Amino acid sequence: MATASRLRARLTVYSRAWCHLCDDLLNALRPICEELGADIEVIDIDAHPEFEEAHGERVPVVMGGESELCHYFLDAAAVRAYLLNFR
Repeated sequence: MATASRLRARLTVYSRAWCHLCDDLLNALRPICEELGADIEVIDIDAHPEFEEAHGERVPVVMGGESELCHYFLDAAAVRAYLLNFR
């Protein structure tokens, strides 16, 4: 008998390859996502002009669905609250 699998939360991080704030944020975000069972989708806005127009130099940005959870620096409390409410 197959068991129903739970949907995993997914956070989207809009980033740039050359962005040290992006690297720092992702390094801090990964352990939280591993702990709470969430996936991270990283979108390089330089490779996607449709996102570059929306975000410009304002990266990194962490999105939970349609909600911005934080930008520039990780707001661990906001991310944890979003992921815990997702469960």
